[in-house]
Amino acid sequence: MMRTAEIERQTLETSIELSLNLDGEGQAEIFTGIGFLDHMLVLLTKHAFLDLSIKASGDLEVDSHHTVEDCGIVLGQALKKAVGDKTGIHRYGNCFLPMDEALAHVALDFSGRPLLVWRAEIPKVVLGNLETEMIEEFFRAVAAESGMTLHVRLLYGQNTHHIIEAIFKAFSRALAEAVAIDGRVKGVMSSKGKL
Repeated sequence: MMRTAEIERQTLETSIELSLNLDGEGQAEIFTGIGFLDHMLVLLTKHAFLDLSIKASGDLEVDSHHTVEDCGIVLGQALKKAVGDKTGIHRYGNCFLPMDEALAHVALDFSGRPLLVWRAEIPKVVLGNLETEMIEEFFRAVAAESGMTLHVRLLYGQNTHHIIEAIFKAFSRALAEAVAIDGRVKGVMSSKGKL
């Protein structure tokens, strides 16, 4: 079974094409027009063992908001489509991840109940052309559109780049764990028989 998805999203603010293979080799082809976001999505691809292609254009002359949020929307939609009915997956993922002086924790559940709990105070600065307050909005969109319950915590950190990178990498590893197929799982990982 191929666990893949292709999503296109066209609005008056953004145009995005995305393709995803959950069972990939860490191959990334990312262009959003936002260099720091590209860097984080390449890291996500590598550390979650995905193949991911995103080609996005947006109204960056305004700011990064629409492009970042819409990339989160299409990634969430692609994850939901690729996991399908969730047969055989672990369902849960959890990772504490250090990035130099920063330590992040991400726990997630492909529950079908979208929720973001965000406990990560990121300094409000601009990295390249990315407003760092958009990181929370990106993950909010991913959680909402994928149907996952997502908890993100920053335990500590000083360097803004390191903080955000720790969060993305922790999310990546938790995601890889959650979508991994386990032969012990019969049907879906729920006593209800459905997720």
